[in-house]
Amino acid sequence: MAEAQLQFVWSEFDALSLRDLYAILKLRVDTFIVEQNCPYPELDGKDLHAQHLHVLDDGDLAAYLRVLAPAGDGLPRISRVIVAPGHRGRKLGEKIMLEAIAHCRERFPGLDIELCAQSHLRTFYGSVGFTPISDEIIKDGIPHIDMRLTA
Repeated sequence: MAEAQLQFVWSEFDALSLRDLYAILKLRVDTFIVEQNCPYPELDGKDLHAQHLHVLDDGDLAAYLRVLAPAGDGLPRISRVIVAPGHRGRKLGEKIMLEAIAHCRERFPGLDIELCAQSHLRTFYGSVGFTPISDEIIKDGIPHIDMRLTA
């Protein structure tokens, strides 16, 4: 799978095609609920107002995340970061995070960026500049930690 085939696509919710939306939701459910054996409300109402980044590899959904605009704490948040099983091991997680960080820096200049990471991914998010800002918490039965990338 050549990297030249990768296409990074940002979309508002209403601009997602039905096929793209289906592929995104299927990947999220297959990974966060089925693969991780964690029943929780995946459809949380936040997708309607998020910026969605999906990475296509020759038309196949390879990775996805969403960016939530500043809300209560005034900071943008990156969430639902995922790489499809058949595309893991290619550093797509790093590439999609760097794209999301650049997007946040452009859209929300001067603001820190937050995310809530599964604890076992702390080192990964640290490698792109995020640092822990909370103790470990159990969320939907899985250990998580809040992290922040300073402006």
